This record gives sequence, C-alpha cells and structure tokens, in this order.
Amino acid sequence: MAVNNVMLAIHEKKTSSVEMYRPLRQYITFHYSEREAQNLEDDLQSIRQMRSDIERPSDSPDARRDLLQSYYRALCLMESRFPISADRDHINAISFTWHDAFKPNKKATQQNIHLEKAAVLFNLGAVYSQIALSADRTAAHGLKQACNSFQAAAGAFGFLRDNEATKAAVGGAATLDLSGECAGMLEKLMLAQAQECFFEKVIADGKPPGLCAKVSRQVGLYYEEAYAALNVQPLNQHFDRTWISHVQLKAAQFYAEACYRFGLELHDKEEIAEEIARLKSGITALADAKKTAKGVAAPLLDAVTRLEANLNRNLERAMKENDRVYLMRVPAANSLSPLPAASLVKSTPMNEILDASKEKLFASLVPDTSAKALSRYTEMVDDIIRTQAEKLQQGSEITRVKLKEMDLPDSILALEGNFTLPVDLKEDVEAVQIVGGPSSLEAELQQLKDLRRVNQELLVQTEELLQKEAREDAQFRSQFGTRWTRPQSSTLTKNLQDRLNRFAGNLKQATESDARIERAVREHSALMSILDHRPIEAALPSLAKPILSLDGNEDAIVGALKQSLRQLEILGAQRAGLEDMLKEIKRKDDILPKLMTTAGSYEDLFRKEIAKYDHICVEIGQNIEAQEQLLLQIQAQNDHFTAVFNLEDYRASREKSYKQIAAAISKFREIKDNINEGLKFYVTLQDAITIVKQQCSDFAMTRNIQCREMIEDVQRQVAGLSFNANGRSGHNYSSAGPPQSQRSVSQPPDPQSSPHPSRPQTPYYQSVEQPAAGFTQPQPAYASSQQPPYHAPLPTSSHYQPQQPVGHEYGQPAYPGWRGPYYNAHAQQPGSQPPPPYTIPPQQPGSHPPPPYTVPSPYPPHQGGYYKHQ
Repeated sequence: MAVNNVMLAIHEKKTSSVEMYRPLRQYITFHYSEREAQNLEDDLQSIRQMRSDIERPSDSPDARRDLLQSYYRALCLMESRFPISADRDHINAISFTWHDAFKPNKKATQQNIHLEKAAVLFNLGAVYSQIALSADRTAAHGLKQACNSFQAAAGAFGFLRDNEATKAAVGGAATLDLSGECAGMLEKLMLAQAQECFFEKVIADGKPPGLCAKVSRQVGLYYEEAYAALNVQPLNQHFDRTWISHVQLKAAQFYAEACYRFGLELHDKEEIAEEIARLKSGITALADAKKTAKGVAAPLLDAVTRLEANLNRNLERAMKENDRVYLMRVPAANSLSPLPAASLVKSTPMNEILDASKEKLFASLVPDTSAKALSRYTEMVDDIIRTQAEKLQQGSEITRVKLKEMDLPDSILALEGNFTLPVDLKEDVEAVQIVGGPSSLEAELQQLKDLRRVNQELLVQTEELLQKEAREDAQFRSQFGTRWTRPQSSTLTKNLQDRLNRFAGNLKQATESDARIERAVREHSALMSILDHRPIEAALPSLAKPILSLDGNEDAIVGALKQSLRQLEILGAQRAGLEDMLKEIKRKDDILPKLMTTAGSYEDLFRKEIAKYDHICVEIGQNIEAQEQLLLQIQAQNDHFTAVFNLEDYRASREKSYKQIAAAISKFREIKDNINEGLKFYVTLQDAITIVKQQCSDFAMTRNIQCREMIEDVQRQVAGLSFNANGRSGHNYSSAGPPQSQRSVSQPPDPQSSPHPSRPQTPYYQSVEQPAAGFTQPQPAYASSQQPPYHAPLPTSSHYQPQQPVGHEYGQPAYPGWRGPYYNAHAQQPGSQPPPPYTIPPQQPGSHPPPPYTVPSPYPPHQGGYYKHQ
C-alpha cells in the first residue's frame, strides 16, 4: 500500500467585512463611560485588527491557526460583555455574514455572535486539516504531525457540534456546514484520516498482521460512520458526489485491508477455512464499492486495485491448500464474527486550547466575579438535571423489573390469545419454516437416494468400459499369441481400477450414513412435527378461564388488572415527557445578559432563576410516588389473577413447550446439516467419477486405435508382405478380425467402427486437461501421505467424510430434474470440443510404418497414487 494515500482537507468558509469597532465603543460609552471607552481603546483596536485578518487569506497555515484560536477566545470574552442581537437595547448594528464552505453561493447573515463563533471553529478545523494534508508522511515526523493535526481538526469540529451548532441557528437560519450533523460527520472523517496515519505507521514499522488488521478495521469503521452521515438528510443533497464516493470507497478499502491482514494471521495459524471466507468478504466489499464510486482520485483507485490483486492472490493460494491439504469447510460470510478493531486516535480536547479565562481583553469592563457566578449557576442547574434524570430512569427500571417478576403483560396477552414466543426462539422457528420445515426432509431424503443411484449407475458404466476393453484385449492376445506384444490392460488400468474401488467404498459408507439419517428422521418426526404449526403459537398451551367458577368474577379481575396496567403505561409516557422538558428548559436557560446587567446580589438572581425548575421537579416526584402506589395495587391484583386462573400450571406447561420447540429446532438443524453434507458429497463424487469415466473412455479409444494398427502389422508379418508405394495392402486376413477398409495410417479411426465413436463432451463440469499426444497418466491427486477424502474413515461428528474439492464448479444438475442448491451453473461455450486424447503423426506415401512394439509406450511406468481430476 502506498504511504501517501489520498486524503481530504476542508476549505475555509468565506466572510464579508464587518465593522465592529464603532458599535462596541458606542456601547461602552453609553452603558459605562467615555473614560472606560478610552481605557479599552487598545482592546477595541485588537478586535478590529483580528476581524480584518480573518477576512483575508493567509499564506501560513500555522499563523492562520493561531489567529483563529485567538479570535475565538476574544469572541468568548465579548459574548459575556456585549449583548449582540436584534434587540433594541442590545448592540444591533453588527451583522455577521458567512458563506457555506461546500456551496459558496449560499450564505447566512445574523446579528448573533454565536454564528461568528461557529464559523471560526469551522475554519479552525479546516486549517488543521490543511496542515495535516501538507505534512510529509513519508518521514516519521511528518506522519506524526499529520496524525496530530487530523485529531485536532476532529476536536475542533466536535467542539463546534457540542457547543455552538445549536446556538448559531437561534438568531436565524445558519448554513448547513455549521449544523450539528455536518460537524459530526467531519469529526468522524478527520478521525478516520488520523487513524489511517497510524495504519501507515504500523505498516512501515512491519508490525504483525493481527495488529495491522485491527488498526485498519478501525479506519474503516470511522469512514463507515462518516459515509452513513453523508447518506441521510440533510447532508445527502449537500455534498458533491465525489466526496461521498471517496468516503464510501475508503470505507470498503480499509475493511478489505483488514480482511487481507487478518487473513495473513489466519494463514499462519493454519485456519484456512476462515481465511478463505475473510478474503472473499473483502473482495466483495471492494467490488460493491467500485460499482458506485464516481469521480474518485486515480491514486485511490490504484491503491484499491493493488489491494484487490493481493486479496485474489492469497485467496487462490488458500483455496488450493484447502483443496489439497486441509479440506476444511468454508464458513458463510454472515456467520463470521466481526473483525477486531483498535482505535489509536481521539478528538483533541479543545477546552484548554480555547479557554478564554486567562485572556486580558476587556478585563476592566466585566469583573471576574460575573464569570465565576455564571459557572456556579451552571453547576447548580447541572446538579438539578442530573438528580431528576436519575429519578426518572430509576422509576422506569423499577417498573420493568416488577412487571417481569409478575409475568405481565404476557399473562394477559396469553389469556387473549395474543401470546408469542421469545424473540430468539421465534426467529429460529421462522428460519426453520422458511426452508420448508420438517415436512421438507422427505423430499431431501429422496434427493439423496436419487443422487446415490446416479453415482452407482455412473460407476457401473465406468467399470464396464474397462471390462469391455480388457475382454477385447484378451481375445486378440489369445488369437495372436506372442505376436500380440502390447501391454495387458490390467497393468495399465490398475490406478483407474483402484480409484473406482475407492469410489465404491465411498458409496457404501454414504449408503450407511443415508440410512442413519432416515432413521433419525423417523425417530424424531414426532418431536419435530411441532415446527410445522403455522403460526408456531398455535402449538403453545393456552390460558383459559377456569372450568368451574365460584363467583363468576373472572372478567372483573382481568378488567381491573388491565386498567391498572394502562395507568402504569400513562405514567411511563409522562416520565419521558418530563425528561424532555428538563432538557428544553436547560437549553433555553441563558442568564448571562441578566448577570451582566444586575446590580443586586448574584445569590438573589440565582434563587429567582433556579425556581423555574421547581415545578417540573415537583411533577417528577408526584409521578414516582403515583407509580409506587400503582405497583402495589398491581401486585395485589396479579396475585388474585394468578390464583384464579392457575397461572403456575400454565407457566410450567409453557416452559415445557419452549424446551420442546428448542429441542425440535436443534434436531432439525442437525438432520438438515447432515442431509446438506450428503448432497454436497454426492455432487462432488459424481464429478470425480465422471472425470475418471472420461479417462477410461479416452483410454479405451486409444487402445482401440493401437489394436487396429497392431492387427495390420501382425497380418503383414504373417503374410511376409510389405506395403507398396501407395501404402495399400495386398491381402486381408479373416483370422485377425473383420476386414479393415484400406486407409492411410495418418487418418484417425472411423467413428462408426470404433467401440467408442467419439470422446463425449463434458458440459457439466470443467474439462480435464489432456496432453498433446498419447494417453498420459495424470499426477497423483494427493502428493502427501494423507489419504484422499473419498476413502477416509467417517468422523463421529459427521455422516459424510468426503469433502468437495475446492475449485470445482458444477454447471448442470446431478441428474435430470434435480434442482439442488449446490450448483453454480456456467454454460459451456457453443461449439467447444474437448481436446483429442491422442495425435497420430502423418506418414509419407510409400513409407513403412514402424511396428507398434518399436513405438515408445504411450503409458508411463506405474507411478502409484490416483488420477488427478481438475
């Protein structure tokens, strides 16, 4: 992966010129004195100069950063001293105008200092991002600078979201880039790029793949959060599509990078199956993201392409090793646990950086006691909010626990017929019913039988090919005696016959496994029949009125209990509303203007202002007290209800049904998994037998051609004749078999006269690779001492040991009409033919063909092992 990967920086917001000196000086003169205005002349000039500098671009990002921080602290001091708003008694001659950073044609103008503060914070985050982007990340110090600057940018945007975004919109409509949603998205984007710097560092330092995977995954998570924010209102229509595509592709890139690095660790641990699943998941994520990515930078596409190549290379290696050595079942992507992640970055806290408490501007205008008074009042409000919120949450938790202990409202719902299973159990039942339920097992068992029959018939046909060729060879060997010099069939077909014997053994073991599955289906059909109920609640016991009633007041008991539950629900809704009211009162609680103008005691002002929370505190206390009384009433009513309707027996019966359903689901899944394994086994075995059958057919065809040539040669030896100049024989020998038509030896055998007219096409699977000349024995399928999968003993945890070789694709059903879920059809190209299994060199006219026994044998010496099927 390239060190200088593509990252994003934010442009600053543009503003219009603002005259602040004159309105501020007039305010000081009017509310204080001319002498005070003269004393603060330097401070007023500093504010004027900083605002003027803000309006002009700067060549130095570092100087720009310091200016923005100083100006923000100055604005904080101004906020507590100068009430800037449209109010007639406030400073209403100052209007701030700021353009949207992403859509400069949109702007907002307000007489609100919070708009100015929010815009300055935005530009501070933008400048930090520019500093980070300009750093040389090829060097260690540059990489550290970039990482720290991105974290500082995230801190600035987070501070904007938490402190100024809402206030900036109070005085009027602000631009969307100053909204809490946009600031939150930019914070996640900056954190993603800071984490990406850490990823570049661990890669450069050669850290272990496991650590690299964790860092990379966290990069992807931050990008995913930013992408999620960009895809919802109000941001989805505000940003350029290239931005969204960039963030989307980055999220996919680092998820795939995590899969790649995690796969390296899995490979070292020899957990090949999970490695394959992880690599496939990463490749899929990249492919999906590239489909929708528009206008992204070319270096990013190049990085993604390189990563995709690495994933595919490792996937191919892992699949080959799994096919030849490990033979592990690859888990489904949705069954994998989430990739581990490790966050090494966080938003830089801006409280200390932007703290204005030590600034000296306008120090003589407002005493420190005012600022301290405001802080003390804020602490008082926060303590009230925290205490009351804890009471509300505790009340809701008590209600939940008490109702659960009394099995309410489930018992009332059961009486009305509206009961349901627990969520997890219901989801498991629905999953079983979606795939057909227990009634579908018989059809799948029939598929097993049909596939087993197809494999048995195919195996018999293959054996008959070898037997027929052996009979013909024995006939001619008996007829010609010592003149029949070619090797016997049994010496050449030993390996083929051994494989067929092993296949027969596999089929025998599979037949026994099928019988065990059929017995399991019969033995547990009664248990699993409960899963066929639709809806499943129909199988549960019902709660009904008692058959014998002493006073007939059952309906009244139920009605009173339901009424109490409705009242409890109303109290819960009231608590939610009270909590929202608390937050709203705090949001609007701004006593700063009053602190700045009060002439009396701060304590008197605090008592007056804090009283606005008294009425809601009283309502919260009343709500909690009413709930306590109502819960006692519900407890008594429920005890009566339980006794009259005999709920204890119903609950015991219900729990028994839950356990039965859970046991049925477990047994169904066990049988279903075994059937699926059997289906995969038979499909795999059919393909392997088909390949061996093709080899046997090629072998028989080649032997047939040799047989004809040897008959002609033996006839010439017996007659003592030779070919004439045009290559025609003068005699035929009836004892050597049926008369042969005169032909050139360079011609292929006549399809009509050959026992095997032509090599059959194989559109159901990938064709076996054949050499250019002769029938050669493929290399053994298993080079190690490990036994092949079709002949290994069955483990106790599975009915089928043979594993499907990774790499095979099955383009057609195992037999006509079967539609199993294990095929990945790929149609064969029209007109394609398999390569010929042999090539006969052409002879010059008049030349004498060498006798067969002088030709090097087309069969290599016995090598042992098995024929390899591709």
